[in-house]
Amino acid sequence: MSASKTPSVPAVERALLLLESLAESKNGLSLAQLVERSGLPKSSLHCLLLTLERANYLHRSPQTGRYMFGLKLFGLANTSLSGLRIREQAAPFLVDLMERTRLTVHMGVLEQNEAVVIAKYDPPSSTVATWRGQRMGIHCSGLGKVLAAYLPFEELQSLYNARRFPRHNENTITSLRKFEDELKRIRVRMYAVDDEESEIGWRCIGAPIFNETGITVAAVSVAGTIHQIHSDNLTRIAETVRQCALEISYSLGYLKEANAYKRA
Repeated sequence: MSASKTPSVPAVERALLLLESLAESKNGLSLAQLVERSGLPKSSLHCLLLTLERANYLHRSPQTGRYMFGLKLFGLANTSLSGLRIREQAAPFLVDLMERTRLTVHMGVLEQNEAVVIAKYDPPSSTVATWRGQRMGIHCSGLGKVLAAYLPFEELQSLYNARRFPRHNENTITSLRKFEDELKRIRVRMYAVDDEESEIGWRCIGAPIFNETGITVAAVSVAGTIHQIHSDNLTRIAETVRQCALEISYSLGYLKEANAYKRA
């Protein structure tokens, strides 16, 4: 069946209609107003609103009873816009990194305490089974470790308590103490290594991207097999990735480390 003939999901269409109606209002809408605008039965509409509210996509004011956009929608929008800008800005640097290392290059941002891949470049010789939009653990991937390195300890503690450090194999770091030690090393050397911690036979090296205020807004990484990234070339590849991340940072207005790095 072609995509044009595949039926849409009515409940999703109704939810989108509600979001569009709320986007057109300045101060939110009450249940009665949404019933009038949407033409949906009150019972069905209430179930949709409750579902969106529970997922934090909508917020109901306790004072007025009006429904408004929730924090999650704003967070998704901000992540998307920020990621788009960074991806466009970083594209030539990422392509150059791929050509210089002949490894798969990823760029990712932090979203809901996971690394989300927003750009990927594969060399002609090989392809890694990853994709844009893929979510990676912060404790076992090069992108995730770098993004986690600059999070407050309280957030890491909360993630650990929620069992968000699943074990993939015997190399995966699952201890909060060991992970915190790893993050300290990352902050000193400004790059992270996934040494077969997510998948046996593969390594990944990631480095942070800073904005003009020095906040980590993204990360860049290269991924390859243990035969492509090994003890003899790991340090050299890591320095290449780190240099690429710094160049992207400078293009975003980051200046704090520029002079110090050039003197090193």
